[in-house]
Amino acid sequence: MHGHQHTITIDPITRIEGHLKVECVLDDGVVKEARTGGTLFRGFEKIMVGHHPTDAPILTQRVCGVCPIAHATASALALDDAFGIADRIPDNGRIIRNLILGANILQSHILHFYHLAALDFVDVTAVANYRGDDAALQSIRDFIGRGELAPFVPRYEGDYRLSAKQNREATQHYALALNMRRRSHELLAVFGGKMPHQCAIVAGGVTSVPTSDTIGAFLSMLNEVRQFIDSQYVSDVLMVAKAYPDYFEIGAGPGRWLAYGGLDLETKPADLLKRKRFFASGRANGGLQATDVDQARIAEHVRHAWFADETSNKHPSQGETEPEPGKAGGYSWIKAPRYDGAPHEVGPLARTAVAYARGNRGIKGEVNRLLRRFDAEAGALNSTLGRHAARALETKRVADAMADWAMQLKPGEPVAAPFTVPDEGAGMGLTDAPRGALGHWIEIEGGHIARYQLVVPTTWNASPHDDADTPGPMEQALIGTPIRDAENPFEIVRIVRSFDPCLACSIHLATPKGDRITECRVV
Repeated sequence: MHGHQHTITIDPITRIEGHLKVECVLDDGVVKEARTGGTLFRGFEKIMVGHHPTDAPILTQRVCGVCPIAHATASALALDDAFGIADRIPDNGRIIRNLILGANILQSHILHFYHLAALDFVDVTAVANYRGDDAALQSIRDFIGRGELAPFVPRYEGDYRLSAKQNREATQHYALALNMRRRSHELLAVFGGKMPHQCAIVAGGVTSVPTSDTIGAFLSMLNEVRQFIDSQYVSDVLMVAKAYPDYFEIGAGPGRWLAYGGLDLETKPADLLKRKRFFASGRANGGLQATDVDQARIAEHVRHAWFADETSNKHPSQGETEPEPGKAGGYSWIKAPRYDGAPHEVGPLARTAVAYARGNRGIKGEVNRLLRRFDAEAGALNSTLGRHAARALETKRVADAMADWAMQLKPGEPVAAPFTVPDEGAGMGLTDAPRGALGHWIEIEGGHIARYQLVVPTTWNASPHDDADTPGPMEQALIGTPIRDAENPFEIVRIVRSFDPCLACSIHLATPKGDRITECRVV
């Protein structure tokens, strides 16, 4: 017997990348059912068919303007596999791929915390009466004073706990983070050429040639970003965690984590899941026990997605993208990837859980110190704040490692392996993007792409119910959450944003003076 039921629909969820609708059914103020739905059909798999294989790293970057590098990386890895050169990539090529992807991870994580998620916890409007001499705070104060509140609204009122001083400091860091994100883009462009959509990562390695000058420029910019991470980012996340300790108990996902691994530390063996990688490959359960990943056990379900039912429960290498808008029972343009039939969470928390379960002493030490600081058990990681903490700790680890990798570059040595494009072939590229496990599968016939499938991180996390009606990870994280005020459901958006969902970014074209060239509206 049910008590008082209430349905909450938030469409669209703001301050994320893409188009996401969330519907929750409350029973006596607690979420009993949840549905997360992607509301835009992309169809990149269809776009790829017929193109020359070497076009793939360029075209697939257009999936996202925020995190294009992981797509270039996964695509290049798939081509390496299909061309039979996966274990021949020169060290310079491997390292530069890592530096480009690493720079993108830094900007993405900084963007997520400060400019997307932090506004759920930091009251930026607290600077409205600021009378100090900080230029950034004055600018934001004037912005608010003119009534130009975007991007600081829409927001959910009623649960801001930081002190006035903490709000001002966090707002100041919000402005500083914009510069650090820009600096991370510039860092990426040293070897990637430009951002978004770098032009260096290709089959066989990269097109960039390292010199002492480019290495020095890279390290100089990287040190700026590292200083910000050490001085502001990590401490700001901990400050939020101290003020909102109950969010270590809210937003638990399925307690099953998956990581393909990424940022290769060697070029052999050809099997990506058996290589030594900075991000470890593996699966972890709620007891933080690790097992290997067997990609053959992955399948995508579409019972509740707007795709043809006959395409359901297929491995991505045999996957098809056949849209069926309005299909009975469907509520999302996202498929439901499953490993051994079960939903798995991916992302920084998953990578942290896998590394912890694998026995990585550095990560175990960091996590255990964090848990002691908040008098929490390991299970507290599976939470809204656990995701933010894991992302911050990962940002520092990646930035510090990049300094070592840059020093390993050897000017004058090769950056790419030669190859011949086969008339027939197939390949798989597995890596970890900022938001989690990313896989590309390619099939070549007649020297052109005959099949291309992508399973992206948010497809795992924001997936709808699967063929067995099991909710996806984000849906499970919402179920069981008490909602203080159904008219002001800030708990829902805080949980959703902790996953850093990215469904469909947009790319805007503008002249050098900032004039828009064209504008398209998707309805």
